[in-house]
Amino acid sequence: MSSVLFDVPGPKARMRHRIYAVVGILAIAAFLAFVVYRFYDTGQFTARKWEWLQYQQVQIDLLNAVLETLRAFAAAAVLALIFGAVFAAGRLSDHAWIRRISGAIVEFFRAIPALILMFLFYFGLPAVGVPMTPFLGVVFGLTLYNGSVLAEVFRAGIQALPKGQAEAAYALGMRKTQVMFTVLLPQAIRAMLPTIISQMVVLLKDTALGFIITFQELLYYARYIGTQGEFGRPIVPSTLVATGIYICLCLLLTALATYLEKRNRRSKKHIDLDEKKAEETGLGAAASA
Repeated sequence: MSSVLFDVPGPKARMRHRIYAVVGILAIAAFLAFVVYRFYDTGQFTARKWEWLQYQQVQIDLLNAVLETLRAFAAAAVLALIFGAVFAAGRLSDHAWIRRISGAIVEFFRAIPALILMFLFYFGLPAVGVPMTPFLGVVFGLTLYNGSVLAEVFRAGIQALPKGQAEAAYALGMRKTQVMFTVLLPQAIRAMLPTIISQMVVLLKDTALGFIITFQELLYYARYIGTQGEFGRPIVPSTLVATGIYICLCLLLTALATYLEKRNRRSKKHIDLDEKKAEETGLGAAASA
């Protein structure tokens, strides 16, 4: 028995795959063990390197850094969702000039790394007399990049909806704008929720780029603590703490996505997408961008 793309592996192939998996796991475990050993050998786990966590002011500053990260994430997430919804509608407009302009904007900002966008806002706008703060530079950069990706996600989700949804709305006398924003887009967002949350995880992690333009978020504070001589310059411990916090935040978002997906599957409002059409409209490419 075979599929379109490959033959189902036989007993020998399955045995080889198991061996490859075991060897790969052992190799990764050995690498991680070597890294941990090197950290231990260089004294990264000594009490001197971790005593900074005991100070109340450090704990308060660390919490404030986390809150700054979440503040930038929340602002950029809301703006990116709005940006994505507007330009997804623009790319599906009946007017060719609107489709072309929207498509050019989306493709342009998808092609520019988020860090370069932050540089352009933070260093470029003040050069022409427009004041800019690190917070706004981070938020605007993340909004344009992630919003352009979400625009493609929304567009693919809308095009994958059954045609009867739009036809029924038009039959009731709705205009194109009403159909798009009150009928199609809400259903696309509900159906594409796991992909949207996944992009939100990317956005959350990208807030760490803000430390390069002096935005005082979590990574910025971890780097600051790591350079303090009175704590023995604990750059590795402070980075490990920041890493753990980022992992927890991303896991919370992932858990939210899982919960919302299960709830959506149980909802009577759930609409199954046309998977073949979603692939044709580039849903996979948009999600992985």
